[in-house]
Amino acid sequence: MTPLGDPGSPYHGVHDDAGVATAECGVVMLDGPNGVAVAMTPAAARATGEGLMAAARLAEAQGGVG
Repeated sequence: MTPLGDPGSPYHGVHDDAGVATAECGVVMLDGPNGVAVAMTPAAARATGEGLMAAARLAEAQGGVG
């Protein structure tokens, strides 16, 4: 499989670095790659985290990339 950083790869642009979550004044902030920043309620953050975990397990079962 070609590396994630290879411009010829179908997975070019897929990030292998994690976002960073913090809590400020009752709001969850998620800072991701390329300057992505999202502010969420605790409930939205929990649902997002659960969805990410489920999707990660499925992607790993599919063979993953990187």
